[in-house]
Amino acid sequence: MEQKAIIETRNLTKSYGEQVAVDDLSFTIEEGEIFGFLGPNGSGKTTTLLMLLGLTEPSGGWAKVAEFDPTREAIKVKRIVGYIPENMGFYDDMNARENLRFIALLNNIPDSVSLEKIGDALERVGLNEEAGKKVGAYSRGMRQRLGIAEILIKEPKIAFLDEPTLGLDPDGTTRIIEYIQSLSKDNNITILLSSHDLKQVQKISDRIGIMINGRMIALGPIETLAKEKFGLDEGEISLDDVYMKYFKEVSA
Repeated sequence: MEQKAIIETRNLTKSYGEQVAVDDLSFTIEEGEIFGFLGPNGSGKTTTLLMLLGLTEPSGGWAKVAEFDPTREAIKVKRIVGYIPENMGFYDDMNARENLRFIALLNNIPDSVSLEKIGDALERVGLNEEAGKKVGAYSRGMRQRLGIAEILIKEPKIAFLDEPTLGLDPDGTTRIIEYIQSLSKDNNITILLSSHDLKQVQKISDRIGIMINGRMIALGPIETLAKEKFGLDEGEISLDDVYMKYFKEVSA
């Protein structure tokens, strides 16, 4: 059965004066997939995410998120999208349960429903024993796990994850990647994963897109891109090699 596109852009463009941050971007993400969104700093990835979230308006073109226009229907988009930015914004003087209850209330989830969901989410991300501790005392890895719990509370259709493993040790990285896989497999949440950790992206992504200088220069399953650039299957070559091949060609 053909998968339905849950995110779609056509000729999406964002300029700041003379600087073009996103240049004529057209791509789709299918419902239920994990999409690895790659590119160096300044490539336009974060600007693209902000446009998909309705947090900044495009200069041209359009985007649809679950059939909604983020520019005109930003509130509707926010209701069905979860977002973990590079730096999670929790209230440091509140504990994990208090933060999640506040998030539930913002999403019109009453206590009669949210309290059980909060307990289940904290258990699932391994934070039950730390739930009463002020979040200001949390490590980066714990804050990222609390971000996963936030997504579980909200139960969105789509999750945008911006560098979710940045600064984590190998154990913390492995745990976050496992949670991301679980969100996709167990909760049927479409994942857009923006990361520089190419090894982890290769491990879990169904397809990848590579942005450089505001343009999408490669799009497809990793094995297809590996075959295209090296004539080899994915198992014989790393995503890092594929990424660097495209990057060097554009930069030459």
